[in-house]
Amino acid sequence: MSSRWQSSDRPRGADYDARWAQLEAAGRSVHGEADLVESLLRASGGTRVLDAGCGTGRVAIELAGRGFSVVGVDADPAMLTVARDKAPELRWVQADLVDTATAVPDEFDVVVLAGNVMIFLDQGTESTVVAQLADRLTPGGVLVAGFQLLAGRLTLQRYDDIATSAGLRLVHRWATWEQAPFDGGDYAVSVHELT
Repeated sequence: MSSRWQSSDRPRGADYDARWAQLEAAGRSVHGEADLVESLLRASGGTRVLDAGCGTGRVAIELAGRGFSVVGVDADPAMLTVARDKAPELRWVQADLVDTATAVPDEFDVVVLAGNVMIFLDQGTESTVVAQLADRLTPGGVLVAGFQLLAGRLTLQRYDDIATSAGLRLVHRWATWEQAPFDGGDYAVSVHELT
């Protein structure tokens, strides 16, 4: 299945990874997602993370370095090649997120969708993807997703409805991964808990 990501002209593989390296070299924090996921894991006592749409592994590798058990899954082979080169000891799975339940049958305390993953899915697959990811959560586990709120793309109301249908309830929403209050801006980070 082709996704909006695969049909976009966004940088792939090493080019994508280089952008993050440049930001870090310029002194920018590039680990906001990992910081938030770590805080959620510390609060719950969890240790297992699924980085869904992991790309080149930036978030997964950082979390593994902090001592968590992480699996990365992505449909883009160029992105996974970079992830595997950087951290061959981690488990990287090439699969479309609509097939998560069969591709990654493990259970996780946190599933994270960083990097606008939700808005790069093929339109109409969002419900299936969220249901598949919710199915991977342990009882009380959380799905964390951050994405831009763009005209003609997934809305927060639709995302919340999809999450509710998958047995999840909203427990937090912020404007950034650093937990700035959400005031209706153009980006949101949502934390939904398995009920």
